[in-house]
Amino acid sequence: MGFRKSLRYKVLSILSVQEHKLQNIRPILLVIAIAGSCGLLNPVNAAELLREVPAGAQALSLQGEALYAAELNDSARVNLEIAQTNYESDPNDADNIIWLGRRIAYAGDYRLSIETFSEGVKKFPKDPRFYRHRGHRYISIREFNRAISDFETAAELMQNLPLQVEPDGLPNAQNIPLTSTQGNVWYHLGLAYYLKQDWPRALTAFRNGYNLGGYDDNLVSTGHWIYMILRRMGNEEEAAIALNEISADMNIIENMSYHELCLLYKQEIEIESMMAANGDDPSNAAVAYGIANYFYYNGHRERSDELLQLIVSGSSWSAFGFVAAEADIANPRR
Repeated sequence: MGFRKSLRYKVLSILSVQEHKLQNIRPILLVIAIAGSCGLLNPVNAAELLREVPAGAQALSLQGEALYAAELNDSARVNLEIAQTNYESDPNDADNIIWLGRRIAYAGDYRLSIETFSEGVKKFPKDPRFYRHRGHRYISIREFNRAISDFETAAELMQNLPLQVEPDGLPNAQNIPLTSTQGNVWYHLGLAYYLKQDWPRALTAFRNGYNLGGYDDNLVSTGHWIYMILRRMGNEEEAAIALNEISADMNIIENMSYHELCLLYKQEIEIESMMAANGDDPSNAAVAYGIANYFYYNGHRERSDELLQLIVSGSSWSAFGFVAAEADIANPRR
């Protein structure tokens, strides 16, 4: 079966789900032979691309727990239908492939999303966007080494290219795209190294992204991770300096959680005002993880551990704060 027909079947399988969770079907299993003329970048069988997971699962947590997609909402369903239609009209259009892969991921099927971006890599091997998006979804399913490889490839391909604004899949209230392809490559590369707890490489990548400038939202999101890395490295003074450009009066459009965390690190807001955070949605997972780290490097290990466990008991398992909490729990030297 060719890639296009295989992909159509799997997307239609997602869209056919009405009131059931995606875990009740198996469109994500990479068991259809799509190698050869309709294969991926490398001449490998699709089943060799990703580690095995239980039927219907998307990934295994770092603690070995099977992770399943959430229920598909109406908005994600409609957007996926549109992306599939556009792809069918021209499957050789790079943007059509990218948007289909992104919409599949928003529908919760990260593994099929990776397969879709891999088809884009095959057709457009010099386009850094495919490696950027595939790398993101490798992070989602805890394939950090593959993510790093993709982001480093994207970083090489994007050298000397002008900054490319990245359209938002989930637009903010002002409908202003805030990020660039280049910024997202560095951000996610830094994150992948962070999740492997390789602090020096994570710091380099995040600083590369920070130095691109951009909106205040970019500065607080990247600055937050830079601060945490430096504190985890024991460089408290350098961490404080890293927040010199962060202030309470910044124009923040969507990254309010990261902004508040940076202000907490600067001791401009009280921690009690942020303690309702948990792991039930991406923004809350981010706040909760930042607070857990804050407790950790300020000597409150027990409170930090309790909050990490609260995060991973939540439902938003693809949120970066959630994955980072897993990585800390999995680290016996923490």
